[in-house]
Amino acid sequence: MSNVVQFRRTTAILTLVAASIGGGLIAAFAVSHNSAPVGVVARADSRSDIQRVSGLSNSFADIIEKASPAVVKISSTRVIKASEQQGSNPFMSDPFFQQFFGGRGQQPRDQRESGLGSGVLVSSSGYILTNNHVIDKATTLTVELSDGRTFKGKTVGADPQTDVAVVKISADNLPSMSWGNSEAARVGDLCFAIGNPFGQDHTVTMGIVSAKGRNLREGGAGAALRVQSFIQTDAAINPGNSGGALINARGELIGMNTMILTGGNSFGGEGGSIGIGFAVPSNMAKQVFDQLVKNGKVSRGYMGVRLSDVKVDEAPFLGLKDGHGAVVSSVDKDGPGGKAGLKATDIIVGIDGKAVADSNDLTMAVISHQPGETISLDIIRNTKPMTVKVTLAQRPTGLEADKSNDGDDNSANGGDKDDNGSATVRGIHVEALTADLAQQVGVPPSTKGVVITSVDADSSAADSVARGMVITAVNREPVANVQDFKRLMDAAGNKSVLLTYNINGQAGFVVVQPK
Repeated sequence: MSNVVQFRRTTAILTLVAASIGGGLIAAFAVSHNSAPVGVVARADSRSDIQRVSGLSNSFADIIEKASPAVVKISSTRVIKASEQQGSNPFMSDPFFQQFFGGRGQQPRDQRESGLGSGVLVSSSGYILTNNHVIDKATTLTVELSDGRTFKGKTVGADPQTDVAVVKISADNLPSMSWGNSEAARVGDLCFAIGNPFGQDHTVTMGIVSAKGRNLREGGAGAALRVQSFIQTDAAINPGNSGGALINARGELIGMNTMILTGGNSFGGEGGSIGIGFAVPSNMAKQVFDQLVKNGKVSRGYMGVRLSDVKVDEAPFLGLKDGHGAVVSSVDKDGPGGKAGLKATDIIVGIDGKAVADSNDLTMAVISHQPGETISLDIIRNTKPMTVKVTLAQRPTGLEADKSNDGDDNSANGGDKDDNGSATVRGIHVEALTADLAQQVGVPPSTKGVVITSVDADSSAADSVARGMVITAVNREPVANVQDFKRLMDAAGNKSVLLTYNINGQAGFVVVQPK
């Protein structure tokens, strides 16, 4: 049996060789009778492939070798006073627990807490860019350079709204990193993260720019940062990387590593990297850095309005070609926007001649201006274009906007009950908005409309509206009472309708699809 197999294998090989020779002869014959050029496929030499890969590797090494010395390790110490400990621990004042923890005579002692982070030297004279949360409430700061030298650090200033801080050390002729243009960075660009994760000095990881303009206000650690437009990267970032550098392939600083998304969709730094990290863009960080170094604080323009995004399905009802723009949810009547004439449900589509993509885009544009400057807003009000000029004020520290009424000109409550004061249309149950109900749902007493008391779970509106919403208009037509709501909804027939709503004093739009 083995002889047969061997024979068949030999036969097959000879057949393939013969076919190759025959094919070559036929090709040669065809060339000799045809003047047309013959394409030749070149095969790269394996040695040149190795040289090319080696050159690429060396180029990465050159970039890191130049950039890495500008990244420093920052060790912080914070003293927690005994009074803070007792104030945060209600058991310490409980006589029962005092029996087991020393009685009334023994008081808690001051405790020392240490922290570790990273920073970036952006000046040869010792100015260091880092995160606010790295140095926050620190009593001492120690900065260690890549060559092992250590210095005492002094906080120049900090901006909690962007989580940016500046530390200064007394030294000259230090290695420093060049600022890059984060606006020029594109999704898919190669990038490197340099820092001290878990105390492992000058660790370098590689990835790409995964996304830009990320806003993490939905929850977790990101919710505390009021000014956000993060660069997202899959370069590994871990605890200790905070304040470190995110650089491009030219070795320029395009971001400052700030936080990560850990397992369970939570933000912070207790867990390890899962490939979703966030960095403050260098352009934003430099604006803050320059102001902190010059003034010790940051000034930003402020309109005194709350904003939300335009949804794509709302655009046709609002006179928009697409879902770009920012909806004014509420206006502080005594703020810059209120004094300029902005109203709730105005849609801002441009600022100083530049189109507005969404609410965060508008916020970034406004805060790039200084207080006292005047901006020109292109708005849509009741589907009609208008221009409003707003002279900006100083943005409150730590706040996105003051709590205020919605700025509407309504002066009376249209809550007169009729038709038993309730109606049901498309599975939406509404009642007349009385003064008591207005107070309960948190809308200004001058608001006109109807309040949603319940929504049928199997209705088309179940995914769009909710109990407690106050409906103030249907297809841009004002609703003063239950009769208005029912009439306008019935008039829409079997078409989608745009509802204008108010929740806790914040106005917005939502589209309810037909049955």
